[in-house]
Amino acid sequence: MALTKRREIVSRKPGLVAHPVAATAVIHSGAIVVLNGDDFAQPGTAAAGLRSVGRAIESCDNSAGGNGDARITVQRDLAQRYDNDGVAPVTREHIGGSAYIVDDHTVSSDATDRSAVGIVLDVDEDGVWILFP
Repeated sequence: MALTKRREIVSRKPGLVAHPVAATAVIHSGAIVVLNGDDFAQPGTAAAGLRSVGRAIESCDNSAGGNGDARITVQRDLAQRYDNDGVAPVTREHIGGSAYIVDDHTVSSDATDRSAVGIVLDVDEDGVWILFP
């Protein structure tokens, strides 16, 4: 059915999203942020089943809190550069494919028991440029 009166439109920047933080989690600014199996934000870590949601734009200390007692804002609409794994590095042949989380600042080409962080946009001498999903 068509509108019959003015409708107020609420909007926000598509690249900034706030997520509730997992109990006892500490997330530092610039960290890879993931959602765990309970849908709470935590720092990226080498584990299967996590969903990458972006880069923390500020730090959040929920070390004394429960699930959802704090929120973290993440950015996902810009390419972000992260450290490259020294054991299984991401190379130029991975551009356009997925990279995998080693920790909250390192990505790898090895998917074994790791979650995807996003798409490899570029690789340079300083790290791996990731585009979050």
